[in-house]
Amino acid sequence: MPGNLNHLVEELALANRILSHEGVLDAFGHVSVRHPTDPNRYLLSRSRSPLLVEPGDILEFTLDSEPVKPADVALYAERVIHGCIYRARRDVMAVCHHHSSAVLPFCVAQKPIVPVFHVGATIGEEIPFWDQHDEFGDTNLLVVKPEEGHSLARALGRHSVVLMKRHGATVVGGGLKELVSRSIFLCWNARHQLGAEMLGAVTPLSRGEIELAGSVNTMPLVVARIWEYWTMRLKASGGWPPRRGAEKAPRLLAKPARVASRGRPHRGKRRR
Repeated sequence: MPGNLNHLVEELALANRILSHEGVLDAFGHVSVRHPTDPNRYLLSRSRSPLLVEPGDILEFTLDSEPVKPADVALYAERVIHGCIYRARRDVMAVCHHHSSAVLPFCVAQKPIVPVFHVGATIGEEIPFWDQHDEFGDTNLLVVKPEEGHSLARALGRHSVVLMKRHGATVVGGGLKELVSRSIFLCWNARHQLGAEMLGAVTPLSRGEIELAGSVNTMPLVVARIWEYWTMRLKASGGWPPRRGAEKAPRLLAKPARVASRGRPHRGKRRR
């Protein structure tokens, strides 16, 4: 596997665990990234809880959301969300679908989430809603058919987030680290908005504030700083994913020599 692709695979496993550790993903939800050299492919884990995803779980998919190589593992049922968005939005390089408890009250009440503080500007001025029932009637609420994925992508339009009524949210980004930031900031913003509404009227950011603050929050230096913070939090929790092939690495450290009581190496008996 080429070096840049291998690095991206490891980052995607890390992104899964960060988003789970930060409360965006739980046992469900998934995050993907567009292939670094082939825009008609994307990378996504096999069906597994995000907190457990390892580099070896990452597979390549076409934009039809079919695995490039035959897979004998379970796949995410809603992977068409990713393929359909990548097909509709050539500028999107990463996608996250989640059911965060911070966002779900807004999805159930069908109440808009609006930017209410500095980093909340990253979500954009407007977040559209998508109701699966409007077009497809009664379903199990999973987005599993290509036509459902295309409908969701149309609702997303040129926005960065789309709320799915009674279901969750789908977030996009121009890169994997930007996506992770936006997904977490969306949840922070939702909590602050809900808390402010309990105190009184919410005053959202102005259009100019959203544009200016949003630009700052997606600057590479800012994204790198917050990514470093989240990775250190994950590492401190003991949730760091193993490197690809690490479990097969040979033992490289030799056993230390025994030392006699006077501090000289213990030689033992010479064998013939």
